Amino acid sequence: MLRFLTAGESHGRALVVIVEGLPAGLPVTVAQIQDELARRRLGYGRGPRMRFEVDEVTIVSGVRHGRTLGSPVAVEIANTEWERNPEKWQTEMSVDASDGPTRQPLTQPRPGHADLAGMQKYDFVDARDVLERASARETAARVVAGTLAKAWLATLGVDVVSHVVRIGDAAAPIGPPPTIDDLDRIDADEVRCLDSGASAAMIVAIKEAAKDGDSLGGTVEVVAHGVPVGLGSHVHWDRKLDSKLAAALMSIQAVKAVEIGDGWDVAGRRGSDAHDPITWDADAGDYRRASHRAGGVEGGMSTGEPVIARVAMKPLASLNRPVLGTVDVLTKEETVSFKERTDVTAVPAMGVVAETMVALVLADEVARKFGGDTVAETRRNLDAYLAALHDGPLGPSGTEAPTGGDAIADGG
Repeated sequence: MLRFLTAGESHGRALVVIVEGLPAGLPVTVAQIQDELARRRLGYGRGPRMRFEVDEVTIVSGVRHGRTLGSPVAVEIANTEWERNPEKWQTEMSVDASDGPTRQPLTQPRPGHADLAGMQKYDFVDARDVLERASARETAARVVAGTLAKAWLATLGVDVVSHVVRIGDAAAPIGPPPTIDDLDRIDADEVRCLDSGASAAMIVAIKEAAKDGDSLGGTVEVVAHGVPVGLGSHVHWDRKLDSKLAAALMSIQAVKAVEIGDGWDVAGRRGSDAHDPITWDADAGDYRRASHRAGGVEGGMSTGEPVIARVAMKPLASLNRPVLGTVDVLTKEETVSFKERTDVTAVPAMGVVAETMVALVLADEVARKFGGDTVAETRRNLDAYLAALHDGPLGPSGTEAPTGGDAIADGG
Protein backbone atom coordinates (compact mmCIF):
# COMPACT_ATOMS: atom_id res chain seq x y z
CA MET A 1 0.00 0.00 0.00
CA LEU A 2 0.99 3.60 -0.57
CA ARG A 3 0.20 5.98 2.27
CA PHE A 4 1.27 9.40 3.40
CA LEU A 5 1.09 11.61 6.48
CA THR A 6 1.42 15.39 6.63
CA ALA A 7 2.31 17.57 9.61
CA GLY A 8 2.71 21.28 10.18
CA GLU A 9 0.80 24.53 10.55
CA SER A 10 0.26 27.39 8.12
CA HIS A 11 2.63 29.83 9.86
CA GLY A 12 4.78 27.28 11.67
CA ARG A 13 8.41 26.48 10.97
CA ALA A 14 7.69 24.00 8.18
CA LEU A 15 5.38 21.44 6.67
CA VAL A 16 6.49 17.82 6.64
CA VAL A 17 5.25 14.86 4.63
CA ILE A 18 6.20 11.19 4.91
CA VAL A 19 5.34 8.87 2.02
CA GLU A 20 5.53 5.12 2.58
CA GLY A 21 5.20 2.39 -0.02
CA LEU A 22 7.10 3.85 -2.96
CA PRO A 23 9.22 1.29 -4.80
CA ALA A 24 12.98 1.57 -5.07
CA GLY A 25 14.52 3.08 -8.18
CA LEU A 26 12.13 5.97 -8.80
CA PRO A 27 14.01 9.09 -9.99
CA VAL A 28 13.28 12.04 -7.67
CA THR A 29 14.74 15.55 -7.59
CA VAL A 30 14.08 18.65 -5.51
CA ALA A 31 13.53 20.63 -8.73
CA GLN A 32 10.81 18.19 -9.79
CA ILE A 33 8.97 18.75 -6.50
CA GLN A 34 9.43 22.52 -6.60
CA ASP A 35 7.99 22.67 -10.12
CA GLU A 36 4.78 21.01 -8.91
CA LEU A 37 4.61 23.28 -5.86
CA ALA A 38 4.95 26.29 -8.17
CA ARG A 39 1.91 25.01 -10.11
CA ARG A 40 -0.04 25.05 -6.83
CA ARG A 41 0.64 28.78 -6.53
CA LEU A 42 -0.87 29.51 -9.96
CA GLY A 43 -4.13 31.29 -10.62
CA TYR A 44 -5.60 34.75 -10.98
CA GLY A 45 -7.20 35.87 -7.71
CA ARG A 46 -4.56 34.50 -5.35
CA GLY A 47 -3.45 36.52 -2.33
CA PRO A 48 -0.10 38.27 -1.69
CA ARG A 49 1.46 35.22 -0.03
CA MET A 50 1.78 33.57 -3.45
CA ARG A 51 4.15 36.35 -4.55
CA PHE A 52 6.78 35.65 -1.90
CA GLU A 53 6.18 31.99 -0.92
CA VAL A 54 8.98 29.95 -2.49
CA ASP A 55 8.36 26.54 -0.91
CA GLU A 56 11.95 25.67 0.00
CA VAL A 57 12.14 21.87 -0.22
CA THR A 58 14.48 19.54 1.63
CA ILE A 59 14.38 15.79 1.02
CA VAL A 60 15.24 14.41 4.45
CA SER A 61 15.28 10.66 3.81
CA GLY A 62 14.32 7.83 1.47
CA VAL A 63 16.24 9.14 -1.56
CA ARG A 64 19.90 8.57 -2.36
CA HIS A 65 21.69 9.96 -5.41
CA GLY A 66 18.42 10.92 -7.03
CA ARG A 67 16.53 7.63 -6.63
CA THR A 68 14.16 6.24 -4.03
CA LEU A 69 15.44 3.49 -1.76
CA GLY A 70 12.13 1.74 -1.06
CA SER A 71 12.13 3.19 2.46
CA PRO A 72 9.80 6.00 3.62
CA VAL A 73 10.48 9.31 1.90
CA ALA A 74 10.40 12.34 4.21
CA VAL A 75 10.27 15.87 2.80
CA GLU A 76 10.29 19.22 4.59
CA ILE A 77 8.84 22.42 3.10
CA ALA A 78 10.10 25.48 4.94
CA ASN A 79 7.54 28.21 5.58
CA THR A 80 8.85 31.47 4.15
CA GLU A 81 6.86 33.62 6.58
CA TRP A 82 8.57 31.96 9.54
CA GLU A 83 11.87 33.38 8.28
CA ARG A 84 10.49 36.66 6.84
CA ASN A 85 8.72 37.75 10.00
CA PRO A 86 10.49 36.06 12.94
CA GLU A 87 9.37 38.61 15.57
CA LYS A 88 5.78 37.74 14.81
CA TRP A 89 5.51 34.09 13.84
CA GLN A 90 8.45 32.48 15.60
CA THR A 91 6.95 33.63 18.89
CA GLU A 92 3.29 33.30 17.92
CA MET A 93 3.79 29.69 16.75
CA SER A 94 6.55 28.73 19.19
CA VAL A 95 6.50 25.26 20.69
CA ASP A 96 8.07 26.60 23.90
CA ALA A 97 5.60 27.04 26.78
CA SER A 98 7.45 30.17 27.93
CA ASP A 99 6.57 32.01 24.69
CA GLY A 100 3.11 33.49 24.95
CA PRO A 101 0.94 34.66 22.03
CA THR A 102 1.95 38.01 20.54
CA ARG A 103 -1.64 38.97 19.74
CA GLN A 104 -5.04 38.79 21.31
CA PRO A 105 -6.82 35.45 20.81
CA LEU A 106 -9.12 35.18 17.81
CA THR A 107 -12.52 34.72 19.39
CA GLN A 108 -14.86 35.46 16.45
CA PRO A 109 -15.00 32.18 14.48
CA ARG A 110 -15.61 32.40 10.73
CA PRO A 111 -18.77 30.77 9.35
CA GLY A 112 -17.86 28.08 6.84
CA HIS A 113 -14.45 27.44 8.38
CA ALA A 114 -13.22 24.82 10.84
CA ASP A 115 -12.89 27.48 13.56
CA LEU A 116 -15.89 26.98 15.85
CA ALA A 117 -16.30 23.21 15.56
CA GLY A 118 -12.57 22.76 16.19
CA MET A 119 -12.62 25.13 19.17
CA GLN A 120 -15.55 23.23 20.68
CA LYS A 121 -13.99 19.84 19.97
CA TYR A 122 -10.62 20.64 21.59
CA ASP A 123 -11.66 23.23 24.23
CA PHE A 124 -9.71 26.03 22.51
CA VAL A 125 -10.54 29.70 23.11
CA ASP A 126 -8.26 30.91 20.29
CA ALA A 127 -9.31 30.07 16.74
CA ARG A 128 -5.64 30.12 15.69
CA ASP A 129 -5.21 26.77 17.44
CA VAL A 130 -7.57 25.39 14.77
CA LEU A 131 -7.08 27.53 11.66
CA GLU A 132 -3.31 27.04 11.46
CA ARG A 133 -3.77 23.32 10.75
CA ALA A 134 -7.09 23.62 8.91
CA SER A 135 -5.51 26.07 6.47
CA ALA A 136 -5.17 25.03 2.83
CA ARG A 137 -1.44 25.67 3.26
CA GLU A 138 -1.37 21.99 4.31
CA THR A 139 -2.03 21.04 0.69
CA ALA A 140 1.56 21.95 -0.19
CA ALA A 141 2.63 18.82 1.68
CA ARG A 142 0.04 16.79 -0.22
CA VAL A 143 1.38 18.11 -3.53
CA VAL A 144 4.83 16.81 -2.57
CA ALA A 145 3.36 13.35 -1.95
CA GLY A 146 1.39 13.58 -5.18
CA THR A 147 4.49 14.53 -7.15
CA LEU A 148 6.08 11.24 -6.11
CA ALA A 149 2.88 9.32 -6.91
CA LYS A 150 2.61 10.94 -10.34
CA ALA A 151 6.24 10.15 -11.09
CA TRP A 152 5.63 6.48 -10.30
CA LEU A 153 2.41 6.37 -12.31
CA ALA A 154 4.22 7.92 -15.28
CA THR A 155 6.57 4.93 -15.41
CA LEU A 156 3.44 2.81 -15.95
CA GLY A 157 1.99 5.03 -18.66
CA VAL A 158 -0.54 6.79 -16.40
CA ASP A 159 -0.85 10.60 -16.50
CA VAL A 160 -3.09 12.92 -14.46
CA VAL A 161 -4.17 16.39 -15.59
CA SER A 162 -6.70 18.96 -14.34
CA HIS A 163 -8.38 22.07 -15.72
CA VAL A 164 -10.87 24.62 -14.41
CA VAL A 165 -14.37 24.35 -15.86
CA ARG A 166 -16.16 26.91 -13.67
CA ILE A 167 -15.48 29.89 -11.42
CA GLY A 168 -18.51 31.62 -9.95
CA ASP A 169 -21.14 31.80 -12.69
CA ALA A 170 -18.60 31.67 -15.54
CA ALA A 171 -18.40 28.15 -17.01
CA ALA A 172 -16.50 26.55 -19.88
CA PRO A 173 -18.40 24.59 -22.55
CA ILE A 174 -18.25 20.81 -22.26
CA GLY A 175 -15.53 19.37 -24.46
CA PRO A 176 -13.30 16.31 -24.78
CA PRO A 177 -11.19 15.59 -21.68
CA PRO A 178 -7.72 17.16 -21.85
CA THR A 179 -4.57 15.07 -22.06
CA ILE A 180 -1.12 15.57 -20.58
CA ASP A 181 -0.15 17.29 -23.84
CA ASP A 182 -2.57 20.09 -22.93
CA LEU A 183 -1.03 20.69 -19.51
CA ASP A 184 1.41 23.44 -20.48
CA ARG A 185 -1.38 25.37 -22.21
CA ILE A 186 -3.66 24.92 -19.20
CA ASP A 187 -1.02 26.11 -16.74
CA ALA A 188 -0.18 29.09 -18.97
CA ASP A 189 -3.75 30.37 -18.70
CA GLU A 190 -4.41 32.77 -15.82
CA VAL A 191 -7.18 30.59 -14.38
CA ARG A 192 -6.00 27.23 -15.80
CA CYS A 193 -8.94 27.03 -18.21
CA LEU A 194 -8.64 25.56 -21.72
CA ASP A 195 -11.39 27.74 -23.23
CA SER A 196 -10.19 31.31 -23.83
CA GLY A 197 -13.69 32.80 -23.79
CA ALA A 198 -14.59 31.14 -20.52
CA SER A 199 -11.22 32.12 -19.07
CA ALA A 200 -11.87 35.79 -19.82
CA ALA A 201 -15.33 35.56 -18.21
CA MET A 202 -13.83 33.92 -15.11
CA ILE A 203 -11.29 36.73 -14.73
CA VAL A 204 -14.08 39.33 -14.97
CA ALA A 205 -16.01 37.46 -12.26
CA ILE A 206 -12.92 37.38 -10.01
CA LYS A 207 -12.30 41.11 -10.49
CA GLU A 208 -15.91 41.93 -9.59
CA ALA A 209 -15.75 39.77 -6.45
CA ALA A 210 -12.42 41.32 -5.46
CA LYS A 211 -13.90 44.81 -5.81
CA ASP A 212 -16.60 43.80 -3.32
CA GLY A 213 -14.13 42.16 -0.94
CA ASP A 214 -15.83 38.83 -1.64
CA SER A 215 -14.73 35.34 -2.70
CA LEU A 216 -15.66 32.83 -5.42
CA GLY A 217 -15.77 29.05 -5.66
CA GLY A 218 -15.80 26.86 -8.74
CA THR A 219 -15.27 23.45 -10.30
CA VAL A 220 -12.28 21.61 -11.74
CA GLU A 221 -12.16 18.44 -13.80
CA VAL A 222 -9.42 15.89 -13.18
CA VAL A 223 -8.60 13.30 -15.84
CA ALA A 224 -6.30 10.28 -15.51
CA HIS A 225 -5.24 8.66 -18.79
CA GLY A 226 -3.67 5.22 -19.18
CA VAL A 227 -5.30 3.73 -16.09
CA PRO A 228 -5.37 -0.08 -16.59
CA VAL A 229 -8.61 -1.99 -16.23
CA GLY A 230 -9.23 -3.60 -12.85
CA LEU A 231 -8.00 -1.10 -10.25
CA GLY A 232 -10.35 -1.06 -7.27
CA SER A 233 -12.85 -3.81 -6.46
CA HIS A 234 -16.54 -4.65 -6.58
CA VAL A 235 -16.18 -6.94 -3.56
CA HIS A 236 -15.94 -4.55 -0.59
CA TRP A 237 -17.31 -1.05 -0.05
CA ASP A 238 -13.98 0.41 1.05
CA ARG A 239 -12.11 -0.99 -1.95
CA LYS A 240 -14.30 0.61 -4.62
CA LEU A 241 -12.21 2.97 -6.74
CA ASP A 242 -14.89 5.63 -7.08
CA SER A 243 -15.52 5.72 -3.34
CA LYS A 244 -11.80 6.08 -2.63
CA LEU A 245 -11.49 8.87 -5.19
CA ALA A 246 -14.51 10.67 -3.73
CA ALA A 247 -13.15 10.42 -0.18
CA ALA A 248 -9.70 11.67 -1.22
CA LEU A 249 -11.07 14.61 -3.20
CA MET A 250 -13.59 15.55 -0.51
CA SER A 251 -10.71 15.77 1.96
CA ILE A 252 -9.35 18.85 0.17
CA GLN A 253 -10.05 22.02 2.12
CA ALA A 254 -13.24 23.86 0.97
CA VAL A 255 -14.33 21.06 -1.39
CA LYS A 256 -18.04 20.33 -0.95
CA ALA A 257 -18.97 18.01 -3.85
CA VAL A 258 -17.37 15.37 -6.08
CA GLU A 259 -18.83 13.57 -9.07
CA ILE A 260 -17.35 10.72 -11.10
CA GLY A 261 -18.09 11.04 -14.80
CA ASP A 262 -21.46 12.68 -15.46
CA GLY A 263 -22.50 12.13 -11.82
CA TRP A 264 -25.28 14.59 -11.06
CA ASP A 265 -26.32 15.06 -14.68
CA VAL A 266 -26.71 11.35 -15.38
CA ALA A 267 -29.11 11.03 -12.44
CA GLY A 268 -31.72 12.91 -14.43
CA ARG A 269 -31.50 10.79 -17.57
CA ARG A 270 -33.16 7.58 -18.63
CA GLY A 271 -31.09 4.43 -18.44
CA SER A 272 -30.90 4.21 -22.24
CA ASP A 273 -29.01 7.52 -22.23
CA ALA A 274 -27.03 7.10 -19.02
CA HIS A 275 -24.42 4.42 -19.72
CA ASP A 276 -21.38 3.88 -21.94
CA PRO A 277 -21.95 1.38 -24.76
CA ILE A 278 -19.23 -1.29 -24.94
CA THR A 279 -17.47 -1.82 -28.27
CA TRP A 280 -14.66 -4.05 -29.49
CA ASP A 281 -11.61 -2.36 -31.04
CA ALA A 282 -10.22 -5.02 -33.37
CA ASP A 283 -7.11 -2.99 -34.19
CA ALA A 284 -6.18 -2.54 -30.53
CA GLY A 285 -7.55 -5.95 -29.54
CA ASP A 286 -9.39 -4.42 -26.61
CA TYR A 287 -12.79 -3.33 -25.30
CA ARG A 288 -13.75 0.33 -25.48
CA ARG A 289 -16.52 2.55 -24.16
CA ALA A 290 -18.26 4.79 -26.68
CA SER A 291 -18.61 7.63 -24.14
CA HIS A 292 -17.29 8.79 -20.74
CA ARG A 293 -20.52 9.03 -18.72
CA ALA A 294 -19.25 6.62 -16.04
CA GLY A 295 -15.97 8.48 -15.69
CA GLY A 296 -13.91 5.36 -16.34
CA VAL A 297 -15.25 3.49 -13.30
CA GLU A 298 -17.94 0.78 -13.29
CA GLY A 299 -18.84 -1.35 -10.27
CA GLY A 300 -16.04 0.23 -8.26
CA MET A 301 -13.35 -0.79 -10.79
CA SER A 302 -11.47 1.07 -13.51
CA THR A 303 -12.60 0.16 -17.04
CA GLY A 304 -9.45 1.10 -18.92
CA GLU A 305 -11.01 4.36 -20.09
CA PRO A 306 -9.90 7.77 -18.75
CA VAL A 307 -10.87 8.22 -15.11
CA ILE A 308 -12.75 11.53 -14.82
CA ALA A 309 -13.78 13.36 -11.65
CA ARG A 310 -15.22 16.82 -11.17
CA VAL A 311 -14.57 18.63 -7.92
CA ALA A 312 -16.57 21.59 -6.57
CA MET A 313 -14.99 24.10 -4.22
CA LYS A 314 -17.09 26.52 -2.17
CA PRO A 315 -16.17 30.23 -1.93
CA LEU A 316 -13.46 30.74 0.69
CA ALA A 317 -14.72 31.49 4.20
CA SER A 318 -12.15 34.22 4.85
CA LEU A 319 -13.25 37.47 3.17
CA ASN A 320 -11.32 40.68 2.56
CA ARG A 321 -14.46 42.54 3.72
CA PRO A 322 -15.66 40.67 6.81
CA VAL A 323 -19.47 40.71 6.71
CA LEU A 324 -20.35 37.19 7.84
CA GLY A 325 -22.24 37.19 11.12
CA THR A 326 -20.81 35.27 14.06
CA VAL A 327 -20.62 35.28 17.86
CA ASP A 328 -17.67 36.13 20.07
CA VAL A 329 -17.04 32.92 21.99
CA LEU A 330 -16.07 34.83 25.18
CA THR A 331 -18.69 37.59 25.34
CA LYS A 332 -21.39 35.74 23.34
CA GLU A 333 -22.09 39.06 21.58
CA GLU A 334 -23.04 39.07 17.92
CA THR A 335 -20.27 40.42 15.69
CA VAL A 336 -18.61 39.74 12.32
CA SER A 337 -15.91 37.16 11.63
CA PHE A 338 -12.28 38.23 11.82
CA LYS A 339 -10.20 38.84 8.70
CA GLU A 340 -7.27 36.51 7.95
CA ARG A 341 -5.26 37.12 4.79
CA THR A 342 -7.02 35.32 1.97
CA ASP A 343 -7.52 34.78 -1.75
CA VAL A 344 -10.46 35.88 -3.87
CA THR A 345 -10.44 32.37 -5.30
CA ALA A 346 -8.15 29.34 -5.09
CA VAL A 347 -9.98 27.17 -7.63
CA PRO A 348 -7.04 27.00 -10.14
CA ALA A 349 -4.70 25.85 -7.37
CA MET A 350 -7.28 23.38 -6.08
CA GLY A 351 -7.07 21.64 -9.47
CA VAL A 352 -3.39 20.90 -8.86
CA VAL A 353 -4.21 19.54 -5.40
CA ALA A 354 -7.01 17.43 -6.91
CA GLU A 355 -4.49 15.94 -9.36
CA THR A 356 -2.41 15.04 -6.32
CA MET A 357 -5.23 13.23 -4.54
CA VAL A 358 -6.27 11.30 -7.66
CA ALA A 359 -2.65 10.28 -8.29
CA LEU A 360 -2.23 9.10 -4.69
CA VAL A 361 -5.38 6.95 -4.87
CA LEU A 362 -4.35 5.42 -8.20
CA ALA A 363 -0.80 4.78 -7.00
CA ASP A 364 -2.15 3.09 -3.87
CA GLU A 365 -4.32 0.82 -6.03
CA VAL A 366 -1.35 0.09 -8.32
CA ALA A 367 0.70 -0.92 -5.26
CA ARG A 368 -2.14 -3.11 -4.03
CA LYS A 369 -2.77 -4.90 -7.32
CA PHE A 370 0.69 -5.13 -8.89
CA GLY A 371 3.07 -4.85 -5.94
CA GLY A 372 6.78 -4.79 -6.61
CA ASP A 373 9.74 -3.66 -4.52
CA THR A 374 11.25 -1.78 -7.47
CA VAL A 375 9.91 0.38 -10.28
CA ALA A 376 11.03 -2.25 -12.79
CA GLU A 377 9.28 -5.07 -10.92
CA THR A 378 5.97 -3.19 -10.82
CA ARG A 379 6.28 -2.54 -14.56
CA ARG A 380 6.93 -6.24 -15.21
CA ASN A 381 3.92 -7.22 -13.10
CA LEU A 382 1.70 -4.77 -14.99
CA ASP A 383 2.97 -6.01 -18.35
CA ALA A 384 2.30 -9.62 -17.32
CA TYR A 385 -1.23 -8.69 -16.25
CA LEU A 386 -1.93 -6.89 -19.54
CA ALA A 387 -0.51 -9.85 -21.49
CA ALA A 388 -2.77 -12.20 -19.52
CA LEU A 389 -5.77 -10.06 -20.41
CA HIS A 390 -4.82 -10.23 -24.08
CA ASP A 391 -4.26 -13.97 -24.09
CA GLY A 392 -7.05 -14.87 -21.64
CA PRO A 393 -10.59 -16.06 -22.37
CA LEU A 394 -11.93 -12.52 -22.93
CA GLY A 395 -8.99 -11.36 -25.06
CA PRO A 396 -8.70 -11.46 -28.86
CA SER A 397 -6.79 -14.74 -28.85
CA GLY A 398 -8.13 -16.30 -25.64
CA THR A 399 -9.38 -19.90 -25.80
CA GLU A 400 -8.93 -21.04 -22.19
CA ALA A 401 -11.76 -21.64 -19.75
CA PRO A 402 -12.36 -18.68 -17.40
CA THR A 403 -10.49 -18.72 -14.10
CA GLY A 404 -12.17 -15.62 -12.61
CA GLY A 405 -10.97 -12.04 -12.24
CA ASP A 406 -8.22 -11.30 -9.71
CA ALA A 407 -7.74 -15.08 -9.50
CA ILE A 408 -4.76 -16.81 -7.90
CA ALA A 409 -3.17 -17.26 -11.32
CA ASP A 410 -3.48 -13.52 -11.89
CA GLY A 411 -1.43 -12.70 -8.84
CA GLY A 412 -3.65 -9.69 -8.12
